[in-house]
Amino acid sequence: MSGNVAQLEEHRAALTGHCYRMLGSAVDADDAVQETMVRAWRGLDRFDGRSSLRTWLYRIATNVCLDALGSRSRRARPIEERPAGTADDPLETHERTHWLEPIPDARALPVDASPAERAALRQSIRLAFVAAMQHLPPAQRAALLLTEVLGCSAAEAADTLDTSVAAVNSALQRARASLATRDLGESRDRLSDTQVALVDRYVAAFERYDVDALTALLHHDVVMSMPPYTLWLRGHADLKAWLLGRGSVCRDSRLVPTAASGSPSFGQYHLASPGRYAPWSLLVLELAGEHVSAMTFFLDTDTLFPIFGLPPELPA
Repeated sequence: MSGNVAQLEEHRAALTGHCYRMLGSAVDADDAVQETMVRAWRGLDRFDGRSSLRTWLYRIATNVCLDALGSRSRRARPIEERPAGTADDPLETHERTHWLEPIPDARALPVDASPAERAALRQSIRLAFVAAMQHLPPAQRAALLLTEVLGCSAAEAADTLDTSVAAVNSALQRARASLATRDLGESRDRLSDTQVALVDRYVAAFERYDVDALTALLHHDVVMSMPPYTLWLRGHADLKAWLLGRGSVCRDSRLVPTAASGSPSFGQYHLASPGRYAPWSLLVLELAGEHVSAMTFFLDTDTLFPIFGLPPELPA
């Protein structure tokens, strides 16, 4: 029995990554994988070996996600919901379940993947890519992920989705046409040396709260959002106004590196009292060339910091 459980557990990271791409939430992905493991354990005696164990598990996980998506609205990013605001706009919120969430790379990328596979899988958990997936109907989303991310054939995808190869090919055609209209962000295998230095300069400028130096590192069309707030900002002028105004609460912060959604990411801690830094946000940066193109401050630290293994506070 323990051997069978261990055999299933070997695939947890791969399944978590797949469920995250389908659902757009680290929490929901963990729940879906747990349900997948339960269904797999109960049906293990019926696994006939015609496909690999991982392919069989992907089939179960895909259908768990499709069941979940049948009763849920898609998760979104603030930049998709309304026009850009200004630094003086009122702050409104939506529930956590409304928003796309980041996921730790370590939970979503299988350790047994080859370097090329790992690079491709990392690309597919970026916020921009997963956000684009959420705009596809669930069946199209599943068909695209199974074939173009996981490398299944159209016949294998059809078997998973209990449909025909022609239906899968039609779904793929519509999905690709939809994605062609969306910005999937910068595709890259890894950060260049210039981008590594850019991130280092960003951290230094943010921690000393040098707004001029920070702004100089941002793309001219940079966007900033702060889920669960609906407000988002675009461009140097509004971001600088925010950072010098209401955003100045971020002064005296420390950034602890982590790895989220295939992007440079940090746990942000704010000096809450003398001698104590408290969690403030999970910050995910997106890069375009030699500039930061997007900053997303996920403020739901109660949910996200434990998932990322970030400490509940830092000493001064």
